[in-house]
Amino acid sequence: MSVDGRSHIRTARPYRDLAAAERFWVRGLGLGVVWWAEGGAEPGELDLLMVGRPDAGRHLELVHEPARPVEPRPTEEDLLVVYVDGPVPEELVARLEEDGGRRVPSPNPYWNRWGVTVEDPDGYRLVLCERDWSNAQRPVLAAALSRG
Repeated sequence: MSVDGRSHIRTARPYRDLAAAERFWVRGLGLGVVWWAEGGAEPGELDLLMVGRPDAGRHLELVHEPARPVEPRPTEEDLLVVYVDGPVPEELVARLEEDGGRRVPSPNPYWNRWGVTVEDPDGYRLVLCERDWSNAQRPVLAAALSRG
């Protein structure tokens, strides 16, 4: 068994308020709800909100454990980057702000030049980058990274 291009990727993050997170990621960004499950009040029982696109090989898992909530501790360099391959629509940024996000400058000038950074209600950063990206277009980088 090996990891390849068909391997599904899940990124899990703790959240204080899944309803606020859902507004930002679903109504604001436009992702869909892949799965929603309400846990319970006992330790180890999690409320789960998975968001993504049905045609994608990855999704975000947003978790909250009522009995033992974890305080999110994202840094300004913990980024989820979405390459939109064109100008970042101002109406998208406005919708993200209306749905609990906050536009912030990035400490990395690259993201300020090529995109817009928005913090979600728990402080995780989303970068909407106007450039495109394809791993297939980056064979030199892939080769260099594989050499370690």
